[in-house]
Amino acid sequence: METQRLYEQDSHAKVFRAHVTACEAVGKGYRIALDRTCFFPEGGGQFGDRGVLTGDTQLCVTDTQEENGVIWHHTNHPLTPGTQAEGRLDWPLRFARMQCHSGEHIVSGLFHQRYGLENVGFHLGDEEMTLDLSGPVTWEEAREVERLANQAVALNLPVQAEVPSPEVLDKLAYRSKRPLEGPVRIVTIPGYDVCACCAPHVSHTGEIGLIHILSLQNYKSGVRLRALCGSRAVEDILSKQQSITDISVRLSARQDRVAGAVERLAAELECVKQRNATLGRQLAQGMADAIPAGAGGQVLFTALDTSALRTLVNAVLAKGIPLCAAFAQEEERWQYIVGAVEMDLRPLVKEMNAALRGRGGGSAQMVQGSVQADRKEIAAWWTPRLDSLGFCVQ
Repeated sequence: METQRLYEQDSHAKVFRAHVTACEAVGKGYRIALDRTCFFPEGGGQFGDRGVLTGDTQLCVTDTQEENGVIWHHTNHPLTPGTQAEGRLDWPLRFARMQCHSGEHIVSGLFHQRYGLENVGFHLGDEEMTLDLSGPVTWEEAREVERLANQAVALNLPVQAEVPSPEVLDKLAYRSKRPLEGPVRIVTIPGYDVCACCAPHVSHTGEIGLIHILSLQNYKSGVRLRALCGSRAVEDILSKQQSITDISVRLSARQDRVAGAVERLAAELECVKQRNATLGRQLAQGMADAIPAGAGGQVLFTALDTSALRTLVNAVLAKGIPLCAAFAQEEERWQYIVGAVEMDLRPLVKEMNAALRGRGGGSAQMVQGSVQADRKEIAAWWTPRLDSLGFCVQ
């Protein structure tokens, strides 16, 4: 028996009574069918509703799915078929989803009206929603749609859901991602959107609250928008406002000027990094110059960064020293670069990595990586090889 969908008559119904028509074990839990329900099953890019069912015991509904017209409520315990149960939605979750879904209709309708774009993909998660559009959009165009969408919210327009007759449907211009057969439920927001949709919506656009587009990125042949609506959008704005306030205080800049202050700070940091890199290379060259020409292979410990570490190894090898292994500590690891003039380093470094919990790779004459051993362990591993390879650990 198909389930009567109470949410189609009243999307704001939160509590209902129904008869249990079936109960089946599935996986580690159960799925329960009722003769009528307010729970919306997963579909149209929206997750199934959650909530509770109360019969002879209270059960948590963790998901809602549809199969052949029957709506199944997934729980961790059974209910006896033929008994009565009371259903109660997780209303804050359902309402947040309705805000987002109705907001998506406005945004998609505006992109369709203004730019002839289709919504070819929609996903409503519990943190944000994504909209995939069929063609390119600039950020300025997306911001303009965002402004117009919020004007639609302020107008508090009715959101109408109905199943028109086949004759009326034939003449109706409406959005749909795919051809539809049988009765088609049409959701209309006057002046903004007419779209085939099975999901519950708010009754008036004013209930949507804030519509906020978070980002835009190229996706396949079009773009993907990330967006929030209602309470989720408000929480996001509040969080970002707190971040801007904190940055403003740290940079001693007005809130409307923090972007410029961050750019200046980034430029200053880049200059410091360039100076440090120059000093690192100079220090590396100085360390190499201090090693006597003709000395044996070297194992060196230093505080240089990776770029300067490579300068050090190259400068040592340039003096005719046959091998140089340089190590620089970075948090709990030691970064290394090992270079040689003639020998193939790869067997030696493979052995070192195995002994010192390391990893790395490179060519026969230059290998780079890191080990998790401490300085004492590294030196102890190299010391027995001094006699055979002529190394000097410093």
